Amino acid sequence: MTIPDDPLVSTDWLAAHLGDPKVKVLDATFKMPGVLPLPKDDYLKAHIPGAVFFDVDEVADHSSSLPHMFPSAEQFGRDVGRLGIGNGDTVVIYDAGGWVAGPRAWWMFLSFGHRDVRVLDGGLKRWMAEGRPVESGGVTPKPASFTARFDEARVRKIEQMIANLDRRTEQVIDARQAPRFAGGVPEPRPGLRSGHIPGSRNLPYAELFDAETGVMKPLDQLRAAFSQAGVDLAKPIVTSCGSGVSAAVLTLALYRLGIRDTALYDGSWSEWGLEAGPPIATGPA
Repeated sequence: MTIPDDPLVSTDWLAAHLGDPKVKVLDATFKMPGVLPLPKDDYLKAHIPGAVFFDVDEVADHSSSLPHMFPSAEQFGRDVGRLGIGNGDTVVIYDAGGWVAGPRAWWMFLSFGHRDVRVLDGGLKRWMAEGRPVESGGVTPKPASFTARFDEARVRKIEQMIANLDRRTEQVIDARQAPRFAGGVPEPRPGLRSGHIPGSRNLPYAELFDAETGVMKPLDQLRAAFSQAGVDLAKPIVTSCGSGVSAAVLTLALYRLGIRDTALYDGSWSEWGLEAGPPIATGPA
């Protein structure tokens, strides 16, 4: 199926293609630990017809003590195949409308070699606001075969991030809210220091979409947001956040601006902020 190169698709587009057997819809709604109701419960209560739940915490490396780290290519292929997705499918991902994990799941698909993947602009929030249909209960997909090939250039490890402290060859953009970036408030996950990676810039991910409609902002406004954060769009970029999820909102916005060779720091502050972790900085960027 040929759809525009923009990584976003509209609710109109999805509504027109819901009956296509090669279009697979995933609900990737995510919440911080301890926030109720659970994302899966929200999904069971109401989701786009035919959508299957993509659990960011399940499609992850369970041998790691860090939250929802990228799994192996073998595991990703197995987990995605169980969701009924094959290599020839068009994948459309959404979340509840807060732009948290939809882009993360999108970046995972791209990182594991699946290019035919899009994010629903506005997510479930916009879909429901437009009066479009939803259904409740679970969906049992027919298993499919999915072969994944990991592109390590799309993800950064802590060793690479530490090396970048001196080299400064890659700009690091932190998607957390300003008080967390500055180190002025405790981190929501226990056992972490407060602050940011030295030399990083701050662009809170919520500034890239309209809070009322859930729609991502126009390209000129996205470009201005990165500029105001002190980011040079002509130089290499790595995105980061609290645990490697909301950073992908920045990645998605950059992708929309034609900047497609960025990387995501998977461990993000959940790794860097550990008590025995690398140096931190506090205060504004």
